[in-house]
Amino acid sequence: MAILKVGNAPCSWGTLEFESAKGEQIGYSRMLDELAATGYTGTELGDWGYMPTDPPVLSAELGRRGLVMLGAFVPVAMKNRAAHKPGVAAAVKTAKLLAAVGTDPKPFLVLADDNGSVPERTLNAGRVTPGMGLSDEEWAIFAEGANLVARTVLAETGLRTVFHHHCAGYIETPHEIGRFLDLTDPEAIGLVFDTGHYAYGAGSADVVAGLQRFKDRIWYVHFKDCQPDVAAQARVEGWDYFQALRYGVFCELGKGCVDFPAALRWMKHTGYDGYTLVEQDVLPGMGAPAESARRNREYLHSIESNFA
Repeated sequence: MAILKVGNAPCSWGTLEFESAKGEQIGYSRMLDELAATGYTGTELGDWGYMPTDPPVLSAELGRRGLVMLGAFVPVAMKNRAAHKPGVAAAVKTAKLLAAVGTDPKPFLVLADDNGSVPERTLNAGRVTPGMGLSDEEWAIFAEGANLVARTVLAETGLRTVFHHHCAGYIETPHEIGRFLDLTDPEAIGLVFDTGHYAYGAGSADVVAGLQRFKDRIWYVHFKDCQPDVAAQARVEGWDYFQALRYGVFCELGKGCVDFPAALRWMKHTGYDGYTLVEQDVLPGMGAPAESARRNREYLHSIESNFA
């Protein structure tokens, strides 16, 4: 019987990568305690410096809670060639820490665009049009940067890189995901498929179609839900990405439009045996992170037969 391996991440405790979305930070020790207590066995690193960056200290913190390190998110504005060199440096620094504390499975370097930094893409998240995308020249530069990061990380640390398609970045729609994968090295860089960002960015609840389309490059899966009424209102009223976040466009699992039982069945039938990482973006005033994490884990327990 297959066992569903489930992790959670610091963003579920309010440590989002966007400064404008941060509130009072919950310390990493409490976050890890609550993550383990609510039934998860893996975590991601969060922003550099949120958790200890000394490998023995971090390993001890993970080990005493029975947790494995699954990955770390590194944003790079890859459309700009000048950002490539510092992006590689940040990615390698992060990947060296991951490699030092990694066990089984090996963690991933989770690469992303510098989401939320381009006004047009941030304003139109969830409803971008082809005219808001990269030019052919920018596509070439973007892919060049992603390949450089992934190949360098692999050569220097032995870790593989997965790219995170993400609303408010340049790789959001199914077409953009597909083109990115076509332009990048399949040996060095895969995809972390995020169900919530796919549903919002594609304007479609059929995440299984996305999973199937990109199955040959999916190395890692993030479970996030998308609240369709909030998404629809965001499109009608022209909310930007951060407004949609504050109104709860990414809701708790099972309360939105994503068909998670179908996603689990897809994972079972395709032989996916990696971790599933739950992400529940919790902003100030949105409730108690530990209780949200518990409800998300209980929901997955209730549908786990679809994977077993």
